Amino acid sequence: MSTSRRLTAGAFAGAVALVASACNTTATAEGADWQPTKAIEMIAPANTGGGWDTLARTSARVLEEADLIDRPMRVVNKPGAGGAIGWAYIANNAADPHKLFVTSPPILLVPLSGESDHDHTDFTPIARLATDAMVYMVAENSPFTSFEQVIDALLDDPTSLSVAGGSAPGSMDHVALAGAAHAAGVDAAQLNYVAFDGGGEATTALLGGHVDLAVSGVAETTGLIDGGKVRVLAVSSPEPRETLPDVPTLQQLGIDFTFDIWRGVMGPSGLTPEQVAYYEGMYAEMVETSQWQASVEQFGWVDDYLGSADFGAFLDEKREEFADILSQVGLR
Repeated sequence: MSTSRRLTAGAFAGAVALVASACNTTATAEGADWQPTKAIEMIAPANTGGGWDTLARTSARVLEEADLIDRPMRVVNKPGAGGAIGWAYIANNAADPHKLFVTSPPILLVPLSGESDHDHTDFTPIARLATDAMVYMVAENSPFTSFEQVIDALLDDPTSLSVAGGSAPGSMDHVALAGAAHAAGVDAAQLNYVAFDGGGEATTALLGGHVDLAVSGVAETTGLIDGGKVRVLAVSSPEPRETLPDVPTLQQLGIDFTFDIWRGVMGPSGLTPEQVAYYEGMYAEMVETSQWQASVEQFGWVDDYLGSADFGAFLDEKREEFADILSQVGLR
């Protein structure tokens, strides 16, 4: 073969390789580089002022401030039925990559209690972002100055105190109360639990003197605590919280119970791997930003990121754990 023909053959082979490489790169880019094409709805399945609303608005703000999102993210509140109204809305928009929702333990607890037609398996896990703890609090002018006094009153008569929570019966706030009461020897099935649509409404009822005690997340009550409007009697975390140095844990009070509020993001069923990867990567970057770290400190959250697959496995595991707790306290 002549030198000329060898060069021609080599050039031809190189051209074929280049075209093949270009085709493969294009195909990969088309699959991996999905981006939203319109505004994203971030559903908070409760009224304003609660934990879901706080997480939705905080994360949306940080994503935009850090320039990590290609389209506007609009927070939409869809309260009702302990979250079930918002979940039904997402379920009815299967495969729509422009709708997400913030989530926490009620996505497991409400279906276990038979109060929702949808459970976590009807949705796509995106990421777990942080954990929080529950606080047990009274109004600043309450006669109760310790959680032991509350337990003593409930041991005498489990129905004697009304306790407000921002989630449905059998859901997060109720289980945090019932689990602690049960561990202290109280007949948890007899508790007078008053459900509201969000932590904001529950604390408003407490401040208005309509209930005796309220259970809520640390993040939801930070402003009230700082303002001296409530007295926090105990916290549900395994260890004392830095933001509440003078508040004992249940464990420190001899009550063998803990409850963490994990907080994350999910989407509708039917999302493609590329769409999941886009959002998963976006939130992975978000939790590393200074804006997010400042928000974590502000609300007393604990960073606890998990990607989509690990978050899904975590949800399956927690579902079994919560089923056991509900059975123990007579709520299932």
